[in-house]
Amino acid sequence: MLKRVHFPPSILPYLLVAPQVAITLIFFIWPAAEALYQSFLIEDAFGLSTEFVWFENFDALFKDPQYTGAFLRTAFFSGAVAFLSLSLAIVLAGFADRVVRGATVYRTLLIWPYAIAPVLAGALWAFMFNPTLGIISYALEFINVDWNYKVNGRQAMALVIMAAAWKQVAYNFLFYLAAMQSIPKSVIEAAAIDGAGPIRRFWTIIFPLVSPTTFFLLVINAVYAFFDTFGIIDAVTQGGPANATTILVYKVYNDGFVGLDLGGSAAQSVILMALVIAMTVVQFRFIEKKVEY
Repeated sequence: MLKRVHFPPSILPYLLVAPQVAITLIFFIWPAAEALYQSFLIEDAFGLSTEFVWFENFDALFKDPQYTGAFLRTAFFSGAVAFLSLSLAIVLAGFADRVVRGATVYRTLLIWPYAIAPVLAGALWAFMFNPTLGIISYALEFINVDWNYKVNGRQAMALVIMAAAWKQVAYNFLFYLAAMQSIPKSVIEAAAIDGAGPIRRFWTIIFPLVSPTTFFLLVINAVYAFFDTFGIIDAVTQGGPANATTILVYKVYNDGFVGLDLGGSAAQSVILMALVIAMTVVQFRFIEKKVEY
């Protein structure tokens, strides 16, 4: 017969959890509630007059063609960044997992970009691709590529996608490498004995077994592209040229802090938050069913 264990009531668990609860309330719940409340207001630039207008800010947003364009650019940008960063990371992890001599050096060098701040990463890529001083731009002249991302919107979008993906590759690489190292070597060796080449072993064994990691990173990279790429875009293009790289998170900043449309900016932040939550729910609800655990 099992003997039940009874623990006396204690305040210690509540004290241990209290700092994290306080941080969540102060830095997450409170700002989100303030943004939600402010999205129903129209304020002047100096905050001297406030009018409660219900959903007029949201209605004005969806009638604005620039906001619709920002939606489409954000969808393309986030998809391109996630695909590029995940593809490069899984390939690099596959090669690093096969390295025997000097593996620590290779892995350390591949992790370094994650330690760079987004603004510095953007400044680095902007300097390399500068139309007049950049070393990459200088090399492109020899193959007759007219490169000037400051006036060409497509080139500007391509540049911020490459910079954002490069910044995130190191993070994805860590998870993919850990997932590949957890695969039993006997499975890989058995496939090799059966005559499967490296590419066939990757697609039929390694890739399906790391699909849970791929799903997790897909969600993380989508959130990263929506929020954490602000610094890169601000450092490289400032949303230009002609709003070609103005995604939703940058439009929130531009309308709120530059245009001083506080109510419209708050409404945009609420929509962006709801969009990311909905996208995450859909990914967990439908895409996770195709993941092999």
